[in-house]
Amino acid sequence: MKLSPAVCFFMLLFHRTQAFSYDYSATSKCLTEPQRAQYRGGTIKNPDFDHGIDGWTVFGHGSIIEGTSKDGNKYIIAKDRTQPLDGLSQMVQFEQRQIYSFSAWVQVNEGSEDVSVVFRIDGKDLIRAGKVIARNGCWSFLKGGVTANYSSPVDVLFESKNMRTEVWIDSVSLQAFTKEQWKSHQETIIAKERKSKVRIEVNYANGTAVEGAIVATKQTKSDFPLGCAMNHHILESTDYQNWFASRFKYTTFTNEMKWYSTEIIQGQENYTVADSMLKFCKEKGIFIRGHNVFWDDPKYQPKWVVNLSSDELRTAAAKRINSVVPRYKGQLIAWDVVNENLHFSFFEDKLGRNASFEFYVRAYQLDPSTVMFMNEYNTIEYCGDEKVSPANYIKKLEDMLSYPGIQGISAGIGLQGHFGLGQPNLAYMRSSIDYLGSAGLPIWLTEVSVANDPDQAQHLEEVLREGYSHPAVKGIIMFMGPAMAGFNETPLAHNNFSNTPAGDIVDKLLHEWNSQTTKTETDAKGLSEILLNHGEHSITVEHRLTNSLKTFSYNVTKRARGATLHVQVNG
Repeated sequence: MKLSPAVCFFMLLFHRTQAFSYDYSATSKCLTEPQRAQYRGGTIKNPDFDHGIDGWTVFGHGSIIEGTSKDGNKYIIAKDRTQPLDGLSQMVQFEQRQIYSFSAWVQVNEGSEDVSVVFRIDGKDLIRAGKVIARNGCWSFLKGGVTANYSSPVDVLFESKNMRTEVWIDSVSLQAFTKEQWKSHQETIIAKERKSKVRIEVNYANGTAVEGAIVATKQTKSDFPLGCAMNHHILESTDYQNWFASRFKYTTFTNEMKWYSTEIIQGQENYTVADSMLKFCKEKGIFIRGHNVFWDDPKYQPKWVVNLSSDELRTAAAKRINSVVPRYKGQLIAWDVVNENLHFSFFEDKLGRNASFEFYVRAYQLDPSTVMFMNEYNTIEYCGDEKVSPANYIKKLEDMLSYPGIQGISAGIGLQGHFGLGQPNLAYMRSSIDYLGSAGLPIWLTEVSVANDPDQAQHLEEVLREGYSHPAVKGIIMFMGPAMAGFNETPLAHNNFSNTPAGDIVDKLLHEWNSQTTKTETDAKGLSEILLNHGEHSITVEHRLTNSLKTFSYNVTKRARGATLHVQVNG
């Protein structure tokens, strides 16, 4: 029999509009029995196959049969397949602008294979909406989703490219949400994960409660990093410096720390620009993510590196890492050690399949206190790039973390987040972060940008809110900036530093998440309860009758949830 989910990933008990919470920690686990379908299947008919194959049909060639576990759980087996999409199918109706969250539990009859959910739109266009590595002997959770661009009938299909494999399927769900519902869910999670209620009790010296005392709070520092990239133009423009420092306390240099910038000519290292930018950041209290030690894309090597022999490259790479990492030791909050080593393999092809892992070992030895990140694009923004699916990302990460010499490293998951034209696929973004978050490592969105289209500002807000609302995301860096510095894809400011629409969105969110102010009065028991963003707050308690004024700082954290602060005023 199927397991009842102890904690639903999206708990929406009876009404889709009801507030929900979810636990993503088990998303990548493999279970002996599947959980029942989320949302009771949503729009899917017979989602748990309690009624055999009623509501389901065969797609393509092959056959589908009913399977039963030793505990009596019913599921469907797709077998005798001759094409990747052969197997189980059900037709549903998509409605334009609805966000569709998909999930299912899958298994294969031997070994392990990639299994994807594919939506066939109006009988022709195929959209891959999620993938998992399914295994024999346990059930894996396949999760994904899509935003419907137009109303259409849709075939829900399952894809496995190894036609010898039997694909077992159970607990299928497809749940539709309006954008308003989706945003409401985000706000519910934000209130739960990014805020805490603080009780302030005001009394006279004799213990008598003070009614009507004014409690005012002003946030002075946020616990959540929302930062922005910068480039060398900041050294040339006071206006750029003022624009940046008045908004952001976290950054990544776009190119200035990369190998092709610091050693243009072999043997002639030059860190002048990066050092000057680092000095500016220190003066302004801005924290820096190091980007990057190496880049695995062959197009982005120093020109002189490309034609080196394997031995020459090994020597040059050792010189590079032994130079740049100690130079900035203890001055960065992160290093992208090998950028995009799922998409590309320049160093692995030249130096052996473990080249990336060896670089992580060396970076850890040279700077053991800094978090070392993998950093990839398309893992959350584009479900069609199978190389960097969440499952493949986790597999590469696990291989890296099990490599000799790397035990004890502080590792992180870097997701670039370069979103293309059109509506961002928020359902896929969330499902991907769920899967990656189950690894228990800090996730950062490291290079967020959105394509320049008429709805750019709206899309940017949707992406940033989705990242901020996910408990596994510990920080966001946007690869954006003022137009005068060449940030033309997602400019936040015009050449005169007035805001673009995207810049207005960023300022709005900075104010909402980093600059909270409140004012309340104590009740008859002398109590005031306030929901505050996590971070440092200046709290002022004023009793007008006695002209008593108390001001103090308090750091609101998740651990401090429900704390009562006792304040004594003059009587």
